[in-house]
Amino acid sequence: MRLLIVEDERDLAAALARGLRRDGWAVDVVFDGGSALDRAEISDYDVVLLDRDLPVVHGDDVCTELHARGVPARILMLTAAGTVQDRVSGLDRGADDYLPKPFDFSELKARLRALARRGTEVRTPTIERAGIVLDPAQHTVSRHGRELTLAPKEFAVLEILMRADGRVVSAEELLERAWDEHTDPFTNAVRVVVMTLRRRLGDPPVIETVVGAGYRI
Repeated sequence: MRLLIVEDERDLAAALARGLRRDGWAVDVVFDGGSALDRAEISDYDVVLLDRDLPVVHGDDVCTELHARGVPARILMLTAAGTVQDRVSGLDRGADDYLPKPFDFSELKARLRALARRGTEVRTPTIERAGIVLDPAQHTVSRHGRELTLAPKEFAVLEILMRADGRVVSAEELLERAWDEHTDPFTNAVRVVVMTLRRRLGDPPVIETVVGAGYRI
């Protein structure tokens, strides 16, 4: 899942990004509302974590503009102002959820997961293909009944390939959707993750390399 953090408290933004990357999110970070609007134009995000009190463009106006543009990303708004009227105002502007500061990180993660599951794509509770059963909500995967333990990036790549339903997925698309913007576009990270994922899935092999095009299951 790809996430944009919009937070002008840089230490908080960095801490959130570190924690969410450990959970397998591909995270980009900006520090003002204007940059958030620019970034949402060029990248597709599943969720935007949006602070309300932002410089350049206020978070309320960012939320309104994203909604007006039809940006499909879900919006979780953060604010130090947690009155009922504040929450109502944020939701009326197009936010999908509202979390007052200070907050517990485990609650934030749960809310982000819930929003990601409510994305515009209709998502089944589990995905099944080639004997593999993947549950995005529980973050579990098995093959022929055998439970597998995958690293976050391995899980993300497997989910993308399984959701493609036989379509070839390029290395560039995998890099765009499972890694963040700071990843070197010439990295061999995709090839390495696919190699380890094949080993964990076992025989018979299910991930096919389509030369010059990408990978598919």
